[in-house]
Amino acid sequence: MGELFGIDSGVIVLTCFALIVVLFIFIFIVSIKLSSLRKKYTQMMNGSKAENMEQLLIEMQNGLNEQKAESVATSAKVETIRQALMKTKSKLAIHRYNAFNEGGSDLSFTIAILDDYQDGVILTGIHSREQMYLYAKPIQNAQSTYTLSPEEKEAINQTLKQP
Repeated sequence: MGELFGIDSGVIVLTCFALIVVLFIFIFIVSIKLSSLRKKYTQMMNGSKAENMEQLLIEMQNGLNEQKAESVATSAKVETIRQALMKTKSKLAIHRYNAFNEGGSDLSFTIAILDDYQDGVILTGIHSREQMYLYAKPIQNAQSTYTLSPEEKEAINQTLKQP
């Protein structure tokens, strides 16, 4: 009774035991690979609650569309700010001189205040022994509707040289 199909029962038991051990090793390897695959899947899903890949791709596309729209809006705001900055009177030059060439120091002055479009104002203060005169002239495109003195032109040229 110890033989089945002409094979000893001890050999059959040993063969079955070896087969069981091999299957356990196979199950162990498969479970390790499955665990690694789950980790990668979790990383790919990035903690999202999406049920499938299609839903995940739709969510990612919607996120990209929102970012593009926000980027366009931000670019428009930056351009508006840049245009406003170009109109600020940020270029300033002071030219001091002696208006009457009478001994003394350079107490007369010309101040040019312009923006990037070379629009602004020029202030000229002429100092004499008895009085001080202050003149203001509008400037557009580095020119004025009023006659400019050489000192005023020099102050404007100084502002044009500024970056």
